[in-house]
Amino acid sequence: MKILVTGSSGHLGEALMRVLTATGRDAVGLDLLPGPFTTVVGDIAERAVVRDAVAGTDAVLHAATLHKPHVGSHSRREFIDTNVTGTLNLLEEAVAAGVDRFIFTSTTSAFGRALTPGDREPAAWITEDVVPIPRNVYGVTKTSAEGLCELVHRDDGLPVLILRTSRFFPEPDDRDEVRRAYPDANLKVNELLYRRVDIEDAVDAHLLALERAPTIGFDRYIISATTPFSPRDAAALQSEAPAVVAAKYPHYEELYAQRGWSMFPRIERVYDNAHARAGLGWAPRWDFAYALERLAAGEEPRSDLAVQVGAKGYHAETTGVYTSR
Repeated sequence: MKILVTGSSGHLGEALMRVLTATGRDAVGLDLLPGPFTTVVGDIAERAVVRDAVAGTDAVLHAATLHKPHVGSHSRREFIDTNVTGTLNLLEEAVAAGVDRFIFTSTTSAFGRALTPGDREPAAWITEDVVPIPRNVYGVTKTSAEGLCELVHRDDGLPVLILRTSRFFPEPDDRDEVRRAYPDANLKVNELLYRRVDIEDAVDAHLLALERAPTIGFDRYIISATTPFSPRDAAALQSEAPAVVAAKYPHYEELYAQRGWSMFPRIERVYDNAHARAGLGWAPRWDFAYALERLAAGEEPRSDLAVQVGAKGYHAETTGVYTSR
């Protein structure tokens, strides 16, 4: 099987290319920017570039996108060109080339305003059944691209699976108050409880989706670390998250105290990955419990793959907390 990976110079695209090539798979990397795993440099918004890249491939892993960090630096038209037109180009050229499976990397950011409950409401429990309410042009264009994926599947029969991934980037949080309150590693381990996935687990989900797409046909999946919480924890998470965590992991407080870390006082949303675990046979390893285990052993609470990929940068010049290329 020959696989086209778009966004191969980015975080997830590079991670996918690293794993595919290390396991002897025939993979071609396409990106607007050059990189060590990019074999074709070109813009997915240009139909001819996409047509040439798709030719002779059997599968597409479409991870290329403009991200949330680009909202302040790129126009809405640029978001549409890359995230919508680029996705349509790939879908239609995949159909024309006889590609038999297409995996689209979307985002939990697509849920947008559905993620924020009222002050007296329980934490939002987010499954694939929650209707997205996009907050910005990033969310709008990703949900629009999801709609195109479903349309092409229904009209042309192309098997398409949509993976809504939660946070896996290594850059610091873009909120000043959060960076001041929590060391970066503390923040990211906390997020494994409800809104983060290690890039190794994200890659595993994409490769499982690649295997199962022809059988499944079409579906959407939330790709996030397995939460220890259940819906019955939702009310307490909004008011006393540290107590909820301590009830499940009594030893976490000592590990955190040793590092000067702290838990968030409240957690307002939880991503539930049960559908992905059941539908894809996905078994993510890098969750909060495993992070605690590694911290106790003096080890890095993230995968070797995450360390190897590292920070990629989003802009030609450093913008806020985001690194430059």
